[in-house]
Amino acid sequence: MGKIQSCMYVVCLLCSATLNILFVGRYVYVSGKWEVGWSRRAAEEAEAVAAVSCSGHGRAYLDGLVVDGSPVCECNTCFGGPDCSQFSASCVADVDSGDPLFLEPFWMQHAASSALLVAGWHRMSYSFHDHSLISKELEELIRKLHAIVGNANTTGRFIVFGAGSIQLLNAAVHALSPHNSSAPAKVVATIPFYPVYKSQTDFFRSVDFQFVGDTSLWKNTSDTTSNLIEFVTAPNNPDGKLNKAVLQGPNAKPIYDHAYYWPHFTPIPAPADEDLMIFTFSKLTGHAGSRFGWALIKDKDVYETMSNYMSLNVDGVSRDTQLRAFKLLKVVTRGRGREIFEFGYKTMKDRWEKLNRALLMSRRFSVQESSPQYCTFSGKVKRPSPAYAWLKCEKEEDKECYRVLKKAGIIGRNGTLFSANSSYVRLSLIKTQDDFDILLHQINKLVGEENGGKSSMRRMKSTVS
Repeated sequence: MGKIQSCMYVVCLLCSATLNILFVGRYVYVSGKWEVGWSRRAAEEAEAVAAVSCSGHGRAYLDGLVVDGSPVCECNTCFGGPDCSQFSASCVADVDSGDPLFLEPFWMQHAASSALLVAGWHRMSYSFHDHSLISKELEELIRKLHAIVGNANTTGRFIVFGAGSIQLLNAAVHALSPHNSSAPAKVVATIPFYPVYKSQTDFFRSVDFQFVGDTSLWKNTSDTTSNLIEFVTAPNNPDGKLNKAVLQGPNAKPIYDHAYYWPHFTPIPAPADEDLMIFTFSKLTGHAGSRFGWALIKDKDVYETMSNYMSLNVDGVSRDTQLRAFKLLKVVTRGRGREIFEFGYKTMKDRWEKLNRALLMSRRFSVQESSPQYCTFSGKVKRPSPAYAWLKCEKEEDKECYRVLKKAGIIGRNGTLFSANSSYVRLSLIKTQDDFDILLHQINKLVGEENGGKSSMRRMKSTVS
């Protein structure tokens, strides 16, 4: 009987060791050498898809369409065909959305360090081991990031994660509003403002808050009893200005949206130090589809209310999203963030220089002007390089600017959506290089027609090839 027990004990030990090798480690011992184990097939699939070139005008994806066993290219605007090599000369420049694809080449250059292989059993629980909904390691990395960049003071601040900044914006409005009050909080923003501030506040139809329009209408009001919640966007979407709160007093509560407060869009004059600040992954790394953002909160009650909102709403941000954010931020913070911010700034600076040159001779169109400012991150005086051009049609006959541009083959975002007048249109400068090249071609064409000359323009095919 003793011998049987001893044999069973040895067998159990061997089974345990085998399981550790096969399922815990990444490698297995085969024929006297270590080889990649369970991760091999996943790595091979990812490598195969990444190897599809799509002529440099598109991408194939692991979760994309597959035809005859091969991944299908998803082509950039104006390109088509099996390998995205066919250019449509009659195509329009679609620069409506804020898709931050200008950073895609950076991540292609850092494919190995940013790649992520996730096991099927990764973080299956609702919560982390400490019963929280956020990764403490990711939280510490975010604090490190802000310390490196110098764009926000995280000392004495709580952190809440959200599905992008949009979810956090409403969580903040909810937390700052009086509850069980007969008078809802009045939510305001300074024109031109990000349309989601109004549309999302209106959508929830809450008895605790309501959107009431432009901040200026409430600046000198005699009403001293109303609770006012002010969205402050710095830099502003759409015009890139570093806005500051307009409303003051004990009943005025600002929410600072710092989605674009990163060195590739603006000089960083000083760390933001407001009571409630919101940041988003999408405009930092370009990974808009990951849907990740965070809020830095000074007041504990506001923090707890926002945390409860997130818990009831989605039970926290996806653990897979948090893992990807952690992996990518490790790349961002490497070398004190120089690589990604220098790449991003150089790309945006180049685009702005080309756009300004194209509009230099125009009296019909103009874009916002900006002044150089000292950046504490780079240690240099720099001009802002905003994510968007806030273009104005200067002539009275062009007051419906969106229609003027659309007729000329440019689709922007109508200024009326930002509660500005119709003589303005927002043009996104953060999409792919193809998108920008097509936009530049159409702008050159417009200005050329305005000045009565077209011969100096390059053909579109050579511009985007």
